[in-house]
Amino acid sequence: MTGTAETYDGAFAVRWMEAAARAVDREAGRLTELDAAIGDADHGANLRRGFAAVADTLAKEPPATPGAVLATAGRQLVSTVGGASGPLYGTLLRRAGKALGEAGEVTRAELAEALATGVVAVGRLGGAVAGDKTMLDALTPAAAALHESFAAARAAAEEGAAATVPLRARKGRASYLGERSVGHQDPGATSSALLFAALEEVAAG
Repeated sequence: MTGTAETYDGAFAVRWMEAAARAVDREAGRLTELDAAIGDADHGANLRRGFAAVADTLAKEPPATPGAVLATAGRQLVSTVGGASGPLYGTLLRRAGKALGEAGEVTRAELAEALATGVVAVGRLGGAVAGDKTMLDALTPAAAALHESFAAARAAAEEGAAATVPLRARKGRASYLGERSVGHQDPGATSSALLFAALEEVAAG
């Protein structure tokens, strides 16, 4: 963060991805437990591997701009993470990075707009909308709430993830379970909330 204009640079974006990697590593067991109930029990392990690779890549050669950091992270996730979550998270970050362009510093509002662009791309890729019991249930409200504050975005993501518990899954592997998917929190929404928790953590310094 620099000056009074509340702008965020490439180093900030690197710290965000590093914080996300730590959060995913810490919560990998819980993510896998959630995925075991309605998926194929690999969400935690897959994301841990992917975000560890992201942190390693960014540590070796950190890009100079926020957009380049997110695009690099997205590409790394696509190439490292198995299952559906790699392409979905990769799409989120790559599209957000592309939307930020080559600006050396961005505002919170610009980051919110870029992430919203990424969220739309995720919905198109997965053919899902909010309410389908997917990561979009956390991502959609979080990107909107980021216009208010980092804390609001985190809260919206966590509330969105919790709100997936009573839903019946309409997309993804969990949809095969029908009514049996009701009563379980969606692992993708849960990991998405970790991403915004890490963002708030880094913004708070």
